[in-house]
Amino acid sequence: MPTIESFMKTLTSVLFLGAAATFGTFAQPALTIYNQDFAVVRDSVPLDLQSGVNTVRYANATARVEPDSVILRDPAGKHSLQILEQNYRNDPVSQPLLLSLFEGKTIDFESLRLKDNTQVRELVPGKILRSGYVPGGNPEQPIIEVNGKLQFSLPGQPLFPDLGDDTVLKPTLNWLLQSDKPGKFDAEVGYVTGGFTWEADYNLVSPEKGDNVDLVGWITMNNQSGKTFENARIKLMAGDVNKIQPMMTQGYFAKTRLMGMMAEPAPAVTEKAFDEFHLYNIARATTLHDRETKQVEFVHAENLFAPTIYVYDGVENFRYYGLNNDPNFGARSENKKVVVMREFVNAESNHLGIVLPKGKLRFYRRDTDGQLQFVGENEIDHTPRNETIRVTTGNSFDLVGERRQTNFHVDTGDKWMDETFEIKLRNRKKEPVEIRVVEHLYRWSNWDLKQKSDEFKKTDAQTIEFRVPVKPDEERTVTYTVHYSW
Repeated sequence: MPTIESFMKTLTSVLFLGAAATFGTFAQPALTIYNQDFAVVRDSVPLDLQSGVNTVRYANATARVEPDSVILRDPAGKHSLQILEQNYRNDPVSQPLLLSLFEGKTIDFESLRLKDNTQVRELVPGKILRSGYVPGGNPEQPIIEVNGKLQFSLPGQPLFPDLGDDTVLKPTLNWLLQSDKPGKFDAEVGYVTGGFTWEADYNLVSPEKGDNVDLVGWITMNNQSGKTFENARIKLMAGDVNKIQPMMTQGYFAKTRLMGMMAEPAPAVTEKAFDEFHLYNIARATTLHDRETKQVEFVHAENLFAPTIYVYDGVENFRYYGLNNDPNFGARSENKKVVVMREFVNAESNHLGIVLPKGKLRFYRRDTDGQLQFVGENEIDHTPRNETIRVTTGNSFDLVGERRQTNFHVDTGDKWMDETFEIKLRNRKKEPVEIRVVEHLYRWSNWDLKQKSDEFKKTDAQTIEFRVPVKPDEERTVTYTVHYSW
């Protein structure tokens, strides 16, 4: 049976090879960033090898590289390379580390003191008895011996004679490479690393009145890997890729403007299906600095039809599985809020029709002065073409709902039960609205409406919906009686 470690190596190798296949040959660093806090990196390594075993240091990896995911090859296929041994060092040189390397030794400390009301510099020799450096843990107080006395602080700025032989300036991979023949060439190294994320953000802008909106989408990349990628080619993978976590104890862009199109320039971001996921390619090579957040506009669609929907669900949080003849169950609702939602179809006929990665969707509406006002936000999941997106933006201020039970009767002998409800809807707006009243028939699976004041739509086995028009300053009452049998 394969171990978790061997499975992890296989997974990361597949991720790298899949990403590598999308790039082909390259002469610059390349990144495929996944929206799950990791990325696949491809870079070049200049090698000058002798036939046989060679010692090579690669000091250009990220600080969060997964060492067992490293793959090294000659992209030209002229040399056969084998990593016989790999050592990963991620303790870059720092003052505490150097203090630990000089424990037991005496070095000079530079300090300032007052002499004739003037600050002067002097060198104070001190023996480092304890550096205080704890790899991967909380540092301790250093102990320094100065003039035969111990102190729990540094007597000044330490001046080290050299770096020492066992230090690295940044995360480093040390390899013992087996080469079948000598040669000087640029090898290709690939690995999986943490510290990268990307997400999509959408801004939906609507006019003061009406249901047609504009949609602007941004891709936001975040680099916390400990390394800057200069002039890199970047791709973004959207989808739920299965990735083992550390254990703890031509997509379609027609009719869609990109980057404010003028005379149809090449799109800044293109999309295509890849395996069971979707891959977004940033057209221009870009520099992604360490600890930098970078944004690229990837979709700008105009005149989408996205109507506002009002929903009153008086018992949204009630759930019951199995026969329930308790007369007080859901008898009265304290919820008076009418939810405001936006709905639009991700279709070409609606001036969109592209694969939308999951992300935050913000809603803006222009007021009478033409200024944008923020009116809510929510999140959408990965959405394929021709699917409907419906998101909640908040609760209506001027619409009110009330729900109460007006009759209940149960006959356990003949096995039936009747229940009647009254739902009142009030519209305090200056314009008419349609409110969708959602009712959940949870008492039993066999039911039938014996009486109803309005027509309804059955949305699933135990949910119905009334669509009720309400005029300005009008109160409408919806009633129905449901008959259960078992």
